[in-house]
Amino acid sequence: MFTVPAEDKPITNSAVSQLELLANAIMSTGVGMSSCCISGQLHNHATPTGSVTTIGDLSTYVAESASKDRSKTLIFLVDIFGYELPNTRLLADEYAKAGFYVLVPDILQGDPLPISLLQNIEPPLKDQEQAGLVDKTKNTAIAGTSLGPWLVKHREAVTLPIVEKFVEDVKKQSGNSKVGTVGFCFGGRYSILMAHGKVDAAYACHPSLVVIPGDFDPVTKPLALAIGTKDSMLSEAQADEIKAILDKKSVPTELTKYEDQIHGFALRGDWSSDKDKKAQDDALQKGINWFNEHLK
Repeated sequence: MFTVPAEDKPITNSAVSQLELLANAIMSTGVGMSSCCISGQLHNHATPTGSVTTIGDLSTYVAESASKDRSKTLIFLVDIFGYELPNTRLLADEYAKAGFYVLVPDILQGDPLPISLLQNIEPPLKDQEQAGLVDKTKNTAIAGTSLGPWLVKHREAVTLPIVEKFVEDVKKQSGNSKVGTVGFCFGGRYSILMAHGKVDAAYACHPSLVVIPGDFDPVTKPLALAIGTKDSMLSEAQADEIKAILDKKSVPTELTKYEDQIHGFALRGDWSSDKDKKAQDDALQKGINWFNEHLK
């Protein structure tokens, strides 16, 4: 279905599993792939207050607490819209206000998908439910032609080394005594992978294209997940399967389900809906509480 770039980085078995998930979603005639990472609203209610610098090889948005304390560092692993998305930076600012040193690296290396996909393809859940089959099929086709090749280009064999190197670069910085990751959608899976002993604690909000049980069996660090019950990329049954795996772990884990929330709710929630705004606020507070507890 997709043309794989001619690179010297092979597609792993794990990546093949991800592409199979992607293909299955694209072939759906329901909401399908149109809500894989492309759901939600652009937030322009405020201006991000952080700064941009270079850490290691990556351009990075930095949000600091008032005290400038770096003893609890959070690395945001972004969705397909990249580190310049206002929603991402504003959320990083909120974590900084809670006392964390927050870094948002450009793990996509200047190659995000255009924000127009966010604004035009995926409406709020109430509009999705009113959409006809023609509109859903059209949106799925647009998402497939845009997102499919992009995901091949940014497959695990390409992205994971970038994330791992950045984590190691941050650990080398003086003052970074505890490091955690917060991942959203595309980046959510990489936050889970960092809980394989790479960081002190991790949080994944509506992760996409996860491999079950392969991504969860190796978890050795505290891991929390926030998942919507209307997430087209992760069914409730799959969420229950993940929880069953995590419940057997000797490290703290937590999986919270959010009723009627679609993919992307914790980052790109529809603030015109009180229920959606409350879910996003709750997911933020759960993340703050999680890291206060596990980055001691």
